[in-house]
Amino acid sequence: MPDLDRLERIARALADAARPIARRHFRRPLDVETKADLSPVTIADREVESAMRRVLADMAPDDGILGEEEGASRLDAGTVWVLDPIDGTKSFITGLPLFGTLIAAVQGARPVVGVIEVPALEERYVGVEGRGAAFDGSPMRTSACGRLDEAVVYLAPHEPMTGAQRAAFARLAGIGRVNRPGYDCYPYAQLAAGHVDVVVEVGLQPYDHMALVPVIEGAGGRITDWDGRRLGLGSGGDVAAAANPALHAALLDRLAGR
Repeated sequence: MPDLDRLERIARALADAARPIARRHFRRPLDVETKADLSPVTIADREVESAMRRVLADMAPDDGILGEEEGASRLDAGTVWVLDPIDGTKSFITGLPLFGTLIAAVQGARPVVGVIEVPALEERYVGVEGRGAAFDGSPMRTSACGRLDEAVVYLAPHEPMTGAQRAAFARLAGIGRVNRPGYDCYPYAQLAAGHVDVVVEVGLQPYDHMALVPVIEGAGGRITDWDGRRLGLGSGGDVAAAANPALHAALLDRLAGR
């Protein structure tokens, strides 16, 4: 059995290390570089990840790490920490406060602790397998919305997309009582908090989605790939999240064109 108390303590220490660095660089002049995948990166991304790695070297030196900026080490360890230092670098560099730091503790390919840290807003969403999810220490529950036509929906298509992905998003266009474009981790946090009912996205990497799983599922929601498979280190990048199992099943049917 995982030592969930220890893992949560480490996850919170990682978020504590990340927040002041991200806040120090936010809305300040920054050099922006373009990575090989054409995504932007700044000194904030690198400093935040380096700080979290120093915490892990002190608190969990035998654990593995998969980080967006510095890559992977010891992925065969019993616990692997999956880190996204600035999820939403485009938001970060344009002064939008909805970027986050994502932290997951993964055991047996399953994320058991997840943190969505939102530094600019000083908000923290934590999920622990079997123990629920909390916003700044207060328990969270997802909504009871059971119908797509009544849902608050956030859609995040990313280019390039396949024809099948385009068709799936076309089937979701206009559904729900609110239907908005939404990127980065914040809509997922608001799904866990009960304010959003559906989030659909493509093109994610494990460091983009692993931390979301314990937070959303701990609050009562469901998050999988578009085929309903549990997300893991080897998952594809198409993600479907919903406030409860019934709504999630309806979402998967709509994505598949059923």
